[in-house]
Amino acid sequence: MTDASVSPRSDRAARPGRTRHHLGSGIRHAILIVVGLVWLVPMYLMVVNAFKPQTAILSSPFGMPLGRMTVRFLEHALVNPTFNVLHAYGATLLFVVLDVTAVVLLCGPVSYVIARGARKRYQVLLFYFVLGTFIPGQAVLIPAVYVLRDMHIMNSIPGLVAFQTVGSLPVTIFLYVAYIRSIPLSIDEAAKIDGAGRLRTFWSLIFPIMRPIVATNVILVAMGVWNDFVSPEIILGPTSGMQTITTGIYEAIGVYSTQFTTVFPDLLLVLGPALAFFLIMQRHIVSGLTAGATKT
Repeated sequence: MTDASVSPRSDRAARPGRTRHHLGSGIRHAILIVVGLVWLVPMYLMVVNAFKPQTAILSSPFGMPLGRMTVRFLEHALVNPTFNVLHAYGATLLFVVLDVTAVVLLCGPVSYVIARGARKRYQVLLFYFVLGTFIPGQAVLIPAVYVLRDMHIMNSIPGLVAFQTVGSLPVTIFLYVAYIRSIPLSIDEAAKIDGAGRLRTFWSLIFPIMRPIVATNVILVAMGVWNDFVSPEIILGPTSGMQTITTGIYEAIGVYSTQFTTVFPDLLLVLGPALAFFLIMQRHIVSGLTAGATKT
């Protein structure tokens, strides 16, 4: 009798809490939907206007005239003599491969030493690298130009690779250190008993375990290099004779007028592979970033 008389009262008391919870959840979902739609507006403009003539773009940029849409502007963008998209793909992929390789080879051993170091100086060293995450790359670009010029690698591939690699070090080391600290120290101790040095222990035992965070970092670095515009525009310059996908699009924008039938198809050809790559690999980004978050 007691349980039967108390249960309805407790259920009625819990209903306002559940109602507030559902209301708050509905508001959050509504806000997320609105924000998502706002972020999709530029993507919609790019996709729709890539298939429209100049007059239709200027008169109705948000319109979708199915009868006037054509793929001939995309075909022209592929063979445009002022901006060769395929050559730009190759140049950008070259920088992606070089930067990713340099970041992995440099940050892996450094992060291992910092993560396994018990002295205070290793924490200071980690703090030094973390400070780099608060400095925008554009703020150090001009000083870097003077350094690269004195090293005689300005307007060259090594100069751009060096700058982009250094810019990726802070975030990469921070992620690697957090992940390595989540790996049991007993693995290192067992390798030491077997006679393995620290370098062999890292590359043979620790680095294979770091596959999730390494994959995440590779994706982040690759996307950053693919979308970078300021660095290649200034460091490579016009004398290098090499265009990335972002600098090539910039060349398509005129001083006094812009041919949108060239700009929008170029944007679609450039952002399409990057967007597809991100959608395919986004689950690896989430799993990699959360894998080392339980222990730092």
